[in-house]
Amino acid sequence: MADHLPSFSHDTINRYLRGEKLSPRLLWEQVHPSLVTDPQGYVVFDDTVLDHSFGPLIEMVRRQWSGNKKSVIRGIGLVTCVYVNPVTEQFWVIDYRIFDPETDGMSKLDHVREMLRLVQHRQLSFHTVLMDAWYAAKEVMLQIAAMGGGKTFYCPLKSNRLVDDSGGERAYRRIEDLSWSEAELAHGKLVKVRGFPGDFKMKLFRVEVSTHRTEWVVTNDLAQGSTQGAQQVSALRWKIEEFHREAKQLTGLEDCQCRKARIQRQRNHIACSLLVWVRLKTLAYQSSQTVYQLKHGLLHDYLVQQLKHPAIKMLLA
Repeated sequence: MADHLPSFSHDTINRYLRGEKLSPRLLWEQVHPSLVTDPQGYVVFDDTVLDHSFGPLIEMVRRQWSGNKKSVIRGIGLVTCVYVNPVTEQFWVIDYRIFDPETDGMSKLDHVREMLRLVQHRQLSFHTVLMDAWYAAKEVMLQIAAMGGGKTFYCPLKSNRLVDDSGGERAYRRIEDLSWSEAELAHGKLVKVRGFPGDFKMKLFRVEVSTHRTEWVVTNDLAQGSTQGAQQVSALRWKIEEFHREAKQLTGLEDCQCRKARIQRQRNHIACSLLVWVRLKTLAYQSSQTVYQLKHGLLHDYLVQQLKHPAIKMLLA
């Protein structure tokens, strides 16, 4: 920007990133007017790692597992909350937290629970919470169930999670060791997960994601009687992965190289990147385009003009 607009300088931008304190609340204020809710809406939680493998001196960077890289990398953890409208299939990021336990002492689970409380406080219209196996903790699931209004959750459990499908007649067993009848494969089974209150039952479904991958999806929606239905609901979790991919590829979310004693600049850069995604997504919905078409279309007129009347002409002998 500073290279192209005389009214901006590198110092101006640096002072802005250093002096302002852009918070997740600003993101909510910007997205709220364009948010189209539905009583059957979904709230989705997940995290992503902003890759800073070549920036070890950057504060907030720590070694953590990256599902995208399938390995432990150096990066900044970003916990996000996305709202999905099941009627329009549109989605919006509505909240986020930066995983920085050295500064605030909060775990990723703490961040999710805090964002859940904010969702309820803002009286957002939704019915179901979707999350990854990482967040399938007793505290989170009981918090959702206690929200009232028949709120439900769907999330996969790890294969070594201990459950009881016998109604207390047998000891707890690992999920991967359970036996399944044909009826249970099609309609799920009632289980009690170890550590939960005795009267808190859940429905467990064995979902074959691929020939080499099985997910054990659990829900407190006891009316769900179809494995296929549970799979369709759970699949909406991937909307948040779509958001992560778009934000990284189109907004420069991972590009800030601010180092020590400049934490606020890094936080502001992340906030600005997410605000850019919100604006791109809003315009994309309004113009019935993808965010990629919208972003790449910014150069369309310029490229057409340069192809017709190139500023730098190629002379061939």
